[in-house]
Amino acid sequence: MTLWRHPAEVPDGYGPSVVAIGKFDGVHSGHRAVIDRARVDAAATGARVVAVTFDRNPLALLRPDICPDALVSAAQKVRLLAGAGVDATLVLTFDEQLAALSPRDFVEHVLVDALGVRTVLVGQDFRFGREGAGDPATLRALGAELGFEVHVVEDVCAVDDGRRVSSTWIRDLLAGGDVATAARLLGRPHAVRGEVVHGHKRGRELGYPTANLAADGEGLVPAEGVYAGWLVDEGERGRGAVEPHARTRYPAAISIGTNPTFGDVLVRQVEAYVLDETDLDLYGHTVEIRFVERLRGMVAFTGVEPLMAQMAEDVARTRATLLTRGA
Repeated sequence: MTLWRHPAEVPDGYGPSVVAIGKFDGVHSGHRAVIDRARVDAAATGARVVAVTFDRNPLALLRPDICPDALVSAAQKVRLLAGAGVDATLVLTFDEQLAALSPRDFVEHVLVDALGVRTVLVGQDFRFGREGAGDPATLRALGAELGFEVHVVEDVCAVDDGRRVSSTWIRDLLAGGDVATAARLLGRPHAVRGEVVHGHKRGRELGYPTANLAADGEGLVPAEGVYAGWLVDEGERGRGAVEPHARTRYPAAISIGTNPTFGDVLVRQVEAYVLDETDLDLYGHTVEIRFVERLRGMVAFTGVEPLMAQMAEDVARTRATLLTRGA
């Protein structure tokens, strides 16, 4: 997949293109419905599929007081869009200059001039341009004038209660630790990613050495607790440097919390014990932690012995969960 950070980076004469526009936070099932429709339209016309998105939630600039935490980092989003099958992604820096563009200027500068757009696909709640003045109707009017079609893709909704799949819903699920339901809405396990750093090494002393993620990792960290999941080792050559086929996946029991039994961890920490591995050296490696199911909440134990008994049970439950749930 080709990645651009500015319309000026798009080669002259690029196109025709079918463009899907959105924040794409999480690249969940609703987002992929838009992208899948774009892929079908592009296949019928021989066009390229381009995702246009932003380096941050526009609210981070416009209303930081109400801006939610992102489900994924900008780098994670780019990888997920590549996996969704787009040919190129244009990640626009959402700054004051971009926010000040009128709907017409945005369409002409980004979609028409840079991408040679023939079809634009958006969700029903799409807004664009200065102060959110543009909506799908605005886009259709500009398309009729400037020579492109606009398709508004219907929301993807839950069958049982009709609730719309959204980043907000997934964020709420993760806040409650319900990573299993979040995975169904995402179409994959939710994941965090970061470098493995040195911790207190207490897990190693207890026979369960853990890989501790740096505090500046990527992705929204779910609620405190113990989870069954996977650790994917991407190697030590830097973030994104290892090809997907070279990554190694391990079953893991994952802990999120402040280690209340010992009370010596001041901030929430994500750490993963790779099942049956006691000599695995991951320090300095970039790893992705994928959450499959929450096993329990975080509790303080009265001593080391009950803690170790619980850890053994957590490992057994992790093993059983991953055998039945798979990826």
